[in-house]
Amino acid sequence: MISKSVTLQDLINKIEILTGAVLSNKTVLSSEECAAYIGVSLTHIYKLTSTQGIPHYKPRGKMVYFDRSEIDEWLLQNRIKPITETTAQAVQHVARVS
Repeated sequence: MISKSVTLQDLINKIEILTGAVLSNKTVLSSEECAAYIGVSLTHIYKLTSTQGIPHYKPRGKMVYFDRSEIDEWLLQNRIKPITETTAQAVQHVARVS
C-alpha cells in the first residue's frame, strides 16, 4: 500500500533505484537500493540497522551496505507452513506412533 504522502517523484526515484539494482544484478546494495528492494522506507532501513535487525556491513564505519543473498535469506525467515503441510505432518506422526 502506498502512503498518500508519497509523491510521484518519490515513486520515480524508487523505480530508478530498483531498475539500476536489477539491471546491474548487483550483489551488494546501498541503503536506498535495499529499501527499494524489500519495499520499505529508508527510515525503516535505518531503524533496522541501528537495532541490528537486518544483516548489514559498515566497511568504513559510516556507509551501510547489504548483501543481496543475505537480505533474501532474512526476508524468507520465519516461514509459516500451509495447513495442508501441517496436516500431512500430523498424519505421518500419528502413523509412526501407532
